[in-house]
Amino acid sequence: MAKISVCAEMFFPERPFLDRLAKLAEMGFREVEFWDWPGKDIEAIVAAQGRLGLKVVAFGAGCPSLVDPAQRRAAIETLRGALNVAERLGCRTLIILSVNHRPTVPTAMQRQSLVDGLRALAPLAEERGVTLALEPLNTVVDHVGHFLNSSREGFAILEEVGSPGVKLLYDCYHMQIMEGNLVATISQHIGEIAHFHVADVPGRHEPGTGELNYANIVQRIGELGYAGYVGLEYVPTLRSDYSIPVTISRLHPTRAV
Repeated sequence: MAKISVCAEMFFPERPFLDRLAKLAEMGFREVEFWDWPGKDIEAIVAAQGRLGLKVVAFGAGCPSLVDPAQRRAAIETLRGALNVAERLGCRTLIILSVNHRPTVPTAMQRQSLVDGLRALAPLAEERGVTLALEPLNTVVDHVGHFLNSSREGFAILEEVGSPGVKLLYDCYHMQIMEGNLVATISQHIGEIAHFHVADVPGRHEPGTGELNYANIVQRIGELGYAGYVGLEYVPTLRSDYSIPVTISRLHPTRAV
């Protein structure tokens, strides 16, 4: 059975961030994740972890563009900061984005910059026992202009980078929009996937509201021996404290919530 984490950015939007953590803990959810760390009160999150018994399983490294070599030094320094934050939080997965395509630069040059950038970041993560999870995003609905929009390309880039500290964040919502063929892709590449995100298509709402058979997808992930987390990162159509348990019951139909 896949382990579930909850992206605190998506739920209880009427509450301040720290209150969202408290509410999730009150509901019995202990594994959480969030987006980029710059701008977050890290010390307050550390204190909340201790008080609420929370585990941060992933957060965004917040690095600037990896497809622009001129920003590589800044990306390295930002990652150093993220790794320090990860140590404070006891987190072992950092989410990495390519950031947007540069329209005046040949695509092949940007791709090479992404590979070179990840090669530069990888040893820093390996040294600290942290995995960088490179996330492709859809460029049809939500992230027009984002450079990396395909898991196929993502896995090819991982092969070139050649580091055990760099894997893929496989977001089923984004990849259904861009590629489909989710179960076959996941089955072929499970060893290269560090983290999953789930939301349904269309709308990025609760699994079970759209076209994806998430019970089958999550069952297959479990059968493949995946030991990481499946993160709930969707826009709820229901009240958050109702939506999350309903969603988990859809992902694990035999699990009591």
